[in-house]
Amino acid sequence: MTSVQKSVSPEPYPPLVLETPAMEAAVTALIDRVFGPGRFAKSSERLREGNTLLADCSFVSLRDGAPVGCVRMWPVTIGGEPVAFLGPLAVDPDERSAGLGQALVEAACEAARAAGWRAVLLVGDGPYFGRVGFTNAHTAGVIMPGPVDQRRVLLLPLRDGGDQGLSGPVAVDPRA
Repeated sequence: MTSVQKSVSPEPYPPLVLETPAMEAAVTALIDRVFGPGRFAKSSERLREGNTLLADCSFVSLRDGAPVGCVRMWPVTIGGEPVAFLGPLAVDPDERSAGLGQALVEAACEAARAAGWRAVLLVGDGPYFGRVGFTNAHTAGVIMPGPVDQRRVLLLPLRDGGDQGLSGPVAVDPRA
């Protein structure tokens, strides 16, 4: 009779930590690798330019000291009502399929809930972000800056009624 030793496997991805200012260059390099220069043409980028990162809601996953995944949050308004704006979400191609992207989104949204935000807005793939609870059910009146596929404008309420009555132009929160 042989004995089978079961090894304890490590987490499928490195732990998540809050992004710090010291990580800025390395996180930006990861985002550039994942999205390329085309990211600057996206309407979502207009909401990040000149905006202030929500450091208490933005996470990085580090492997050997280098970012392999990140998610950022930004303060914006929809028709003057403050909400958190998620993006970009970037995961190194070698780290995909282990749940890191979803874990980053969940951590950021939970941090936004804890910080008192009513909802999180993003532009992204409905089936992917729907797993975390995002939907376009209440985004018909949300007007992104620049062209965008309205079906990809998604919202996650963080409290009862957090998605109600949100309509109008999306802009950088002037209080940021």
